[in-house]
Amino acid sequence: MSKFQRKNSFASGTTISWLEPKISLPNHFKNGADENFTADQNKPSSVREEQSISSSSELSMEPEEINPDEEVEDTCDNKEDDLGAVEEQRSVILHLLSQLKLGMDLTRVVLPTFILEKRSLLEMYADFMSHPDLFLAIANGSSPEERMIRFVEYYLTSFHEGRKGAIAKKPYNPIIGETFHCSWKMTKSQVPSDTNSNSSSHSLSEQVTASEESQGQAESDYYTVRFVAEQVSHHPPVSGFYAECAERKMCVNAHVWTKSKFLGMSIGVTMIGEGILSLLEHGEEYTFSLPCAYARSILTVPWVELGGKVNVNCAKTGYSASITFHTKPFYGGKLHRVTGEVKHNASNTVVCRVQGEWNSVLEFTYSNGDTKYMDLTKLSVTRKRVRPLEKQGPFESRKLWQHVTESLREGDIDKATEHKKALEERQRSEERHRAETGTPWHTKHFHKEGEGWIYYNPLSKSALAEQNPPVDTN
Repeated sequence: MSKFQRKNSFASGTTISWLEPKISLPNHFKNGADENFTADQNKPSSVREEQSISSSSELSMEPEEINPDEEVEDTCDNKEDDLGAVEEQRSVILHLLSQLKLGMDLTRVVLPTFILEKRSLLEMYADFMSHPDLFLAIANGSSPEERMIRFVEYYLTSFHEGRKGAIAKKPYNPIIGETFHCSWKMTKSQVPSDTNSNSSSHSLSEQVTASEESQGQAESDYYTVRFVAEQVSHHPPVSGFYAECAERKMCVNAHVWTKSKFLGMSIGVTMIGEGILSLLEHGEEYTFSLPCAYARSILTVPWVELGGKVNVNCAKTGYSASITFHTKPFYGGKLHRVTGEVKHNASNTVVCRVQGEWNSVLEFTYSNGDTKYMDLTKLSVTRKRVRPLEKQGPFESRKLWQHVTESLREGDIDKATEHKKALEERQRSEERHRAETGTPWHTKHFHKEGEGWIYYNPLSKSALAEQNPPVDTN
């Protein structure tokens, strides 16, 4: 038996029992917890790095004040093009699959480290803003109809950037209290104006990035989109994310609960939750949902496809959109197909139809007979801006997972697994303690409102304060 097999293969008859911690951990997450809570201090050296952030002051319940001046253009490039690990560890996958049942909820099943994507799910959500020019162009639409169409154009271009690799890998499951912050900066000339929507995106592939135009540009010549995500719940695993552009008076607030199921040779991930885009200048809100994701061919070369029907609605204007992500039939058919239509509800009139592939070319046909093609592979991508690792807090995604990421980058699966287990077991230990003491978890950036999670200080709140300033009673 090879050294690799000795370390990574399961013994005969092993069952999945990864829910209980194997390492005693100290009290990292003192968020509202008993200060006298202690744990066994006999810790393996492999988890000392993770335990170095055990100070109670490290996880304040107050939102971090992020200085955008400290953010720089992201140069991180974690390529996911290696297939060797999947081939080498086929025995591990086979043993795991032998213990799963069809329809089984995988939320609490810890999957092998070698299939991880070298980034957190919270950071993956930031990919929805990879084309901030299209996002900001929504507010420039000259009519409710055009703004809804522009939203659909933006929405359908927001998926391909996060799935550019040939192999499907799974991002890290965020730790409760984990956050991710970033921003995008672009010149105002990059954002399509309020000209006719049918031609607004023709030149997007020819646009240059903000960094290429930065010389000689004043700060007032830029738009800035800020993004924050937080893991607000562990069971169920709920993430909240929020983005805003103060200059354009628009913001989007979303919460997503990912629920995974075993489907035989595939894994299905349902995205439960919704988002709301607010265009404050127009007093419009667009509610939208997200499609399901499927990891196919998990024993050979896993790949991702999207599936399901999503809806977009604007109650004020009476416009809606229905979009269907088509999964590939067993025989024949195209991959990654998407179709949809934008409708004016009162008159039941379809004002726009779309068809194509969500990671390739989309064709938009308008009620006036015009047609527009968007080649997503040629759209310019604006790199996000993040603070250097040394300036990040201990619970920001890249800092929190840095040892796992470094080990994966070096190809040391065993070391990456040790670091990953340390983080996960620390979370379970603290979760049990909070359950035993009846101590609730306190979030930083989002608060629960009904079934959703709302950003604590949305742009709409400050806009409302500007419209209704406090009355001086003196």
